[in-house]
Amino acid sequence: MKQDNPELQQLIRIVNGHGVGSDEVLAVMGGIDRRLFVADTLAAMAFEDMPLPIERGQTISQPTIVGLMTQALELDREQRVLEIGTGSGYQTLVLSHLSKYVYSIERHRKLAVAARRIVIEGHRRKNVTISVGDGSKGMPDAAPFDRIIVTAASEDVPPLLLDQLKVGGTMVLPVARSEMGQRLLKIDKSPDGPIYSDLGGVRFVPLVEGVEND
Repeated sequence: MKQDNPELQQLIRIVNGHGVGSDEVLAVMGGIDRRLFVADTLAAMAFEDMPLPIERGQTISQPTIVGLMTQALELDREQRVLEIGTGSGYQTLVLSHLSKYVYSIERHRKLAVAARRIVIEGHRRKNVTISVGDGSKGMPDAAPFDRIIVTAASEDVPPLLLDQLKVGGTMVLPVARSEMGQRLLKIDKSPDGPIYSDLGGVRFVPLVEGVEND
């Protein structure tokens, strides 16, 4: 899967240098051309470790953050993953190579359609479903999930999503706590309740309720 692209491989070295030590995560990211997920006018910046704008006022996350969030999920190809916020589909594609099945929800129909075209049609990922819906409500019909990843920040951990996480499961999400700014949290759901780990400061678009049929 590895691509012989010097710029991409340099980006992966940067991601590795910022705390992503999982060989599997690095190998998957090293095989995905980030240019496919951004506008042609931004293609020259696709191998920079920075977020980039996509349509509908959203962003494709910084590769380092994608790597850190994916690594924190501790995937083993046997898990069912719920992703809130498909966006460009870049994170979705990374998850699809490391898990059994990915259920991804996107509130903007146009983004969902574009992500399906790249991830499911272009990369032929048969273990991915991309739905248009209200991510704040999760996907109760397919719950519970082994892993949940949220790529938009809420003021607190959405209780509906925590309810849809299996006991023994892990959720990774940004939370916008006003006194500290946005923090990336890892939540391990134990039989005695959730265990929280702070993974550092981040900056994400807000988690918005509802659906945009644009």
